[in-house]
Amino acid sequence: MSKILIVEDDEKIARVIQLELEFEDYEIEIAYTGKEALERYEESSFDLILLDVMIPELNGLEVLRRIRQKDDSTRIIMLTARDAVMDKVSGLDSGANDYMTKPFEIEELLARIRTQLKQKTAANKAKPENLEYRHLTIVPMAREVYIGDELVYLTQKEYDLLYFLIENKNQALSREQIIEAVWGFDYYGDTNTVDVYVRYIRKKLDRDKPSIISSVRGIGYIVKD
Repeated sequence: MSKILIVEDDEKIARVIQLELEFEDYEIEIAYTGKEALERYEESSFDLILLDVMIPELNGLEVLRRIRQKDDSTRIIMLTARDAVMDKVSGLDSGANDYMTKPFEIEELLARIRTQLKQKTAANKAKPENLEYRHLTIVPMAREVYIGDELVYLTQKEYDLLYFLIENKNQALSREQIIEAVWGFDYYGDTNTVDVYVRYIRKKLDRDKPSIISSVRGIGYIVKD
Protein backbone atom coordinates (compact mmCIF):
# COMPACT_ATOMS: atom_id res chain seq x y z
CA MET A 1 0.00 0.00 0.00
CA SER A 2 1.50 3.34 -1.07
CA LYS A 3 1.61 6.08 1.55
CA ILE A 4 0.67 9.63 0.57
CA LEU A 5 0.95 12.91 2.49
CA ILE A 6 -1.64 15.58 1.62
CA VAL A 7 -0.45 19.10 2.45
CA GLU A 8 -3.48 21.38 2.16
CA ASP A 9 -4.68 24.16 4.49
CA ASP A 10 -8.31 23.98 3.33
CA GLU A 11 -9.72 21.21 5.55
CA LYS A 12 -12.70 20.52 3.25
CA ILE A 13 -10.51 20.07 0.17
CA ALA A 14 -8.05 17.95 2.14
CA ARG A 15 -10.87 15.74 3.39
CA VAL A 16 -12.33 15.24 -0.09
CA ILE A 17 -8.93 14.22 -1.49
CA GLN A 18 -8.33 11.95 1.49
CA LEU A 19 -11.61 10.08 1.00
CA GLU A 20 -10.99 9.62 -2.73
CA LEU A 21 -7.46 8.31 -2.19
CA GLU A 22 -8.44 6.01 0.67
CA PHE A 23 -11.12 4.57 -1.61
CA GLU A 24 -8.25 3.71 -3.99
CA ASP A 25 -6.47 1.90 -1.09
CA TYR A 26 -3.79 4.50 -0.43
CA GLU A 27 -2.64 5.15 3.13
CA ILE A 28 -3.15 8.85 3.86
CA GLU A 29 -1.84 11.47 6.27
CA ILE A 30 -2.74 15.17 6.21
CA ALA A 31 -0.75 18.28 7.14
CA TYR A 32 -2.35 21.74 7.17
CA THR A 33 0.78 23.93 7.36
CA GLY A 34 4.25 23.91 5.92
CA LYS A 35 5.89 23.27 9.28
CA GLU A 36 3.52 20.40 10.02
CA ALA A 37 4.29 18.93 6.59
CA LEU A 38 8.03 18.91 7.33
CA GLU A 39 7.43 17.40 10.78
CA ARG A 40 5.36 14.56 9.30
CA TYR A 41 7.93 14.05 6.56
CA GLU A 42 10.70 13.71 9.17
CA GLU A 43 8.63 11.30 11.29
CA SER A 44 7.52 8.95 8.52
CA SER A 45 8.27 7.73 5.01
CA PHE A 46 5.98 8.69 2.12
CA ASP A 47 5.86 7.45 -1.45
CA LEU A 48 4.24 10.64 -2.70
CA ILE A 49 3.36 14.11 -1.40
CA LEU A 50 0.51 16.28 -2.68
CA LEU A 51 1.80 19.74 -1.82
CA ASP A 52 -0.27 22.91 -2.01
CA VAL A 53 1.74 26.05 -2.75
CA MET A 54 -0.28 28.55 -0.68
CA ILE A 55 -0.08 27.12 2.86
CA PRO A 56 0.63 28.88 6.19
CA GLU A 57 3.92 29.11 8.10
CA LEU A 58 6.08 27.85 5.22
CA ASN A 59 4.81 28.00 1.65
CA GLY A 60 4.82 24.91 -0.53
CA LEU A 61 7.86 25.95 -2.57
CA GLU A 62 9.95 26.30 0.60
CA VAL A 63 8.74 22.92 1.87
CA LEU A 64 9.65 21.43 -1.52
CA ARG A 65 13.09 23.03 -1.44
CA ARG A 66 13.87 21.66 2.04
CA ILE A 67 12.72 18.15 1.16
CA ARG A 68 14.78 18.12 -2.03
CA GLN A 69 17.91 19.08 -0.11
CA LYS A 70 17.96 15.57 1.31
CA ASP A 71 15.58 13.46 -0.78
CA ASP A 72 15.10 13.16 -4.53
CA SER A 73 13.15 9.90 -4.52
CA THR A 74 9.82 10.91 -2.92
CA ARG A 75 7.42 11.92 -5.69
CA ILE A 76 5.91 15.40 -5.21
CA ILE A 77 2.90 16.82 -7.06
CA MET A 78 2.32 20.54 -6.51
CA LEU A 79 -1.25 21.81 -6.12
CA THR A 80 -2.20 25.47 -6.47
CA ALA A 81 -5.05 27.78 -7.35
CA ARG A 82 -2.60 29.98 -9.24
CA ASP A 83 -2.03 29.20 -12.90
CA ALA A 84 0.76 31.63 -13.73
CA VAL A 85 3.43 30.02 -15.88
CA MET A 86 6.23 31.26 -13.59
CA ASP A 87 4.63 29.55 -10.58
CA LYS A 88 4.70 26.24 -12.43
CA VAL A 89 8.26 26.82 -13.62
CA SER A 90 9.40 27.63 -10.06
CA GLY A 91 7.81 24.45 -8.73
CA LEU A 92 9.28 22.22 -11.42
CA ASP A 93 12.70 23.85 -11.21
CA SER A 94 12.69 23.30 -7.44
CA GLY A 95 12.19 19.57 -7.92
CA ALA A 96 8.46 18.95 -8.21
CA ASN A 97 7.62 15.91 -10.32
CA ASP A 98 4.29 17.26 -11.52
CA TYR A 99 2.00 20.29 -11.14
CA MET A 100 -1.81 20.61 -11.03
CA THR A 101 -3.86 23.80 -11.00
CA LYS A 102 -7.06 23.99 -8.94
CA PRO A 103 -9.82 23.26 -9.58
CA PHE A 104 -9.02 19.84 -11.01
CA GLU A 105 -10.90 16.64 -11.71
CA ILE A 106 -10.18 13.92 -9.15
CA GLU A 107 -9.84 11.35 -11.96
CA GLU A 108 -6.95 13.33 -13.44
CA LEU A 109 -5.28 13.60 -10.03
CA LEU A 110 -5.59 9.84 -9.52
CA ALA A 111 -4.09 9.19 -12.96
CA ARG A 112 -1.14 11.47 -12.23
CA ILE A 113 -0.57 9.82 -8.87
CA ARG A 114 -0.53 6.38 -10.51
CA THR A 115 1.96 7.63 -13.10
CA GLN A 116 4.31 9.06 -10.46
CA LEU A 117 4.19 5.93 -8.32
CA LYS A 118 4.96 3.75 -11.35
CA GLN A 119 7.93 5.95 -12.17
CA LYS A 120 9.15 5.72 -8.58
CA THR A 121 8.94 1.93 -8.70
CA ALA A 122 10.79 1.84 -12.03
CA ALA A 123 13.52 4.12 -10.65
CA ASN A 124 13.96 1.91 -7.60
CA LYS A 125 14.29 -1.19 -9.78
CA ALA A 126 16.91 0.57 -11.85
CA LYS A 127 19.01 1.09 -8.72
CA PRO A 128 19.22 -2.31 -7.05
CA GLU A 129 20.26 -2.25 -3.41
CA ASN A 130 23.41 -3.92 -2.15
CA LEU A 131 23.00 -7.56 -1.18
CA GLU A 132 24.36 -8.65 2.20
CA TYR A 133 24.99 -12.36 2.67
CA ARG A 134 27.06 -13.78 5.51
CA HIS A 135 30.54 -12.27 5.17
CA LEU A 136 29.85 -10.92 1.67
CA THR A 137 28.58 -7.58 0.36
CA ILE A 138 27.48 -7.51 -3.28
CA VAL A 139 27.23 -4.11 -5.02
CA PRO A 140 25.08 -4.62 -8.15
CA MET A 141 25.61 -1.11 -9.55
CA ALA A 142 29.38 -1.72 -9.70
CA ARG A 143 29.19 -5.53 -10.09
CA GLU A 144 31.59 -5.86 -7.16
CA VAL A 145 31.88 -8.34 -4.29
CA TYR A 146 33.50 -7.52 -0.96
CA ILE A 147 34.62 -9.57 2.02
CA GLY A 148 34.64 -6.91 4.71
CA ASP A 149 36.44 -3.99 3.06
CA GLU A 150 38.37 -6.21 0.65
CA LEU A 151 37.30 -6.23 -2.99
CA VAL A 152 37.36 -9.78 -4.39
CA TYR A 153 37.89 -10.07 -8.12
CA LEU A 154 35.31 -12.25 -9.90
CA THR A 155 35.01 -12.80 -13.62
CA GLN A 156 31.77 -11.73 -15.29
CA LYS A 157 30.33 -15.25 -15.27
CA GLU A 158 31.45 -15.92 -11.70
CA TYR A 159 29.70 -12.73 -10.59
CA ASP A 160 26.54 -13.52 -12.58
CA LEU A 161 26.38 -17.04 -11.13
CA LEU A 162 26.90 -15.87 -7.54
CA TYR A 163 24.34 -13.07 -7.89
CA PHE A 164 21.75 -15.43 -9.39
CA LEU A 165 22.17 -17.97 -6.58
CA ILE A 166 21.99 -15.38 -3.79
CA GLU A 167 19.08 -13.52 -5.39
CA ASN A 168 17.23 -16.86 -5.46
CA LYS A 169 18.47 -18.12 -2.10
CA ASN A 170 16.66 -20.98 -0.38
CA GLN A 171 15.71 -22.42 -3.79
CA ALA A 172 17.31 -25.61 -5.07
CA LEU A 173 18.34 -24.68 -8.61
CA SER A 174 19.13 -27.26 -11.25
CA ARG A 175 22.19 -26.94 -13.44
CA GLU A 176 19.87 -26.44 -16.40
CA GLN A 177 18.12 -23.52 -14.66
CA ILE A 178 21.47 -21.95 -13.83
CA ILE A 179 22.82 -22.40 -17.35
CA GLU A 180 19.68 -20.81 -18.80
CA ALA A 181 19.77 -17.82 -16.43
CA VAL A 182 23.52 -17.15 -16.44
CA TRP A 183 24.74 -18.38 -19.83
CA GLY A 184 21.53 -17.92 -21.81
CA PHE A 185 19.13 -19.98 -23.90
CA ASP A 186 21.59 -20.43 -26.75
CA TYR A 187 24.37 -21.96 -24.65
CA TYR A 188 25.31 -25.40 -25.99
CA GLY A 189 28.09 -26.34 -23.58
CA ASP A 190 28.04 -29.04 -20.92
CA THR A 191 26.13 -28.39 -17.68
CA ASN A 192 29.31 -29.45 -15.88
CA THR A 193 30.42 -25.89 -16.62
CA VAL A 194 28.32 -24.89 -13.60
CA ASP A 195 30.33 -27.22 -11.36
CA VAL A 196 33.57 -25.70 -12.58
CA TYR A 197 32.43 -22.15 -11.85
CA VAL A 198 31.05 -23.08 -8.44
CA ARG A 199 34.53 -24.41 -7.57
CA TYR A 200 36.09 -21.13 -8.71
CA ILE A 201 33.67 -19.12 -6.54
CA ARG A 202 34.18 -21.32 -3.49
CA LYS A 203 37.96 -21.00 -3.78
CA LYS A 204 37.76 -17.20 -3.88
CA LEU A 205 35.04 -16.57 -1.29
CA ASP A 206 34.76 -19.35 1.28
CA ARG A 207 37.99 -18.42 3.10
CA ASP A 208 38.00 -21.46 5.45
CA LYS A 209 34.34 -20.83 6.31
CA PRO A 210 31.41 -23.17 5.54
CA SER A 211 30.77 -23.04 1.82
CA ILE A 212 28.54 -20.23 0.57
CA ILE A 213 27.09 -22.51 -2.12
CA SER A 214 25.70 -25.88 -1.07
CA SER A 215 25.35 -28.85 -3.40
CA VAL A 216 21.94 -30.50 -3.82
CA ARG A 217 22.47 -34.14 -4.74
CA GLY A 218 20.96 -35.04 -8.11
CA ILE A 219 19.75 -31.49 -8.76
CA GLY A 220 22.30 -28.67 -8.61
CA TYR A 221 23.03 -25.96 -6.06
CA ILE A 222 21.45 -23.78 -3.39
CA VAL A 223 22.40 -20.80 -1.25
CA LYS A 224 20.71 -20.99 2.13
CA ASP A 225 19.97 -18.35 4.78
